[in-house]
Amino acid sequence: MRKTAILLANLGTPASPSESDVRIYLQEFLGDRRVIDMPGYKWKPILHGIILRTRPKKSAALYKKIWTSAGSPIMVHSVNQQRMLQERLKDRGVKVLLGMNYGQPSITSKLAELKEWGVEKLIVLPLFPQYSSTTTASVFDHVCRVLKTWRSMPELCFVRDFPDNEYFIRLLSQRSIECTQKYGEPDALILSYHGIPQRYADEGDDYPKRCRKTTEAVKKQLPHLDIVESFQSKFGKEPWLLPSTGDILKQLAGQGKTHVQIMAPAFAADCLETLEELEDEHRSIFSKAGGKEYHYLPAANDDPLFIDCLVHIAEKYL
Repeated sequence: MRKTAILLANLGTPASPSESDVRIYLQEFLGDRRVIDMPGYKWKPILHGIILRTRPKKSAALYKKIWTSAGSPIMVHSVNQQRMLQERLKDRGVKVLLGMNYGQPSITSKLAELKEWGVEKLIVLPLFPQYSSTTTASVFDHVCRVLKTWRSMPELCFVRDFPDNEYFIRLLSQRSIECTQKYGEPDALILSYHGIPQRYADEGDDYPKRCRKTTEAVKKQLPHLDIVESFQSKFGKEPWLLPSTGDILKQLAGQGKTHVQIMAPAFAADCLETLEELEDEHRSIFSKAGGKEYHYLPAANDDPLFIDCLVHIAEKYL
């Protein structure tokens, strides 16, 4: 059997919640033209002259709120996903590694490790259920920048996304069912996806369509629930995808709907945008608008159903 490897790729995390480490991370993340596509001569003065002088302090305080004794939640869960997938595929002779698009362990460092190992077939599996140019395509760019320096390239298989994978949808549905069994049926289940600028979608990024694919699949599994799709984490001044999660929460509370469940299907692992933004910030928005019960449903993390999902995807390429 050829030497086959799976490279799981996630967004990344600062090395620590310190202001200096957060600044390093933000410089790499916000310096990616896939994320912010403004011309460098316009964006760099803003990034280095304003954002990297002010935002790291605020972001570091937020990271400190979610940081655990084991480290960054997204790193902890991603490592568990890598470890569990490796265990499931060990009898197939497949090597499973984890690389981060920003921060460490980097995709670059893991590809160097695979080159040294002599990889002959490489399956790149970005941990983003719905394709976006800002996430999945950026991972593709990163991988290609490295591979174009190799004399001998491995066979390359790149997983675009998995918005309606049966195991992934079963996991999302099960999260809601378990919460309902414990707290009763909600007035609404909100599927809150990370947003992107509306302009990116207008120019061809099919991320909104991929999100709807997930939403429709969940609706088929939970037909009795009022399921609402929304978008979060707006950055900058230009219009982003609508409706915003905050506005939806206010609207529901204004309609007298006081009990909601909320989950973030675009995130394979809990992180700042889920544990701080959804769990804390948006809970406060709903409460101030008159809401009573608010239940954040965890991301996929290391749930066995999500590992089933990763195995199911990998087996298509093995």
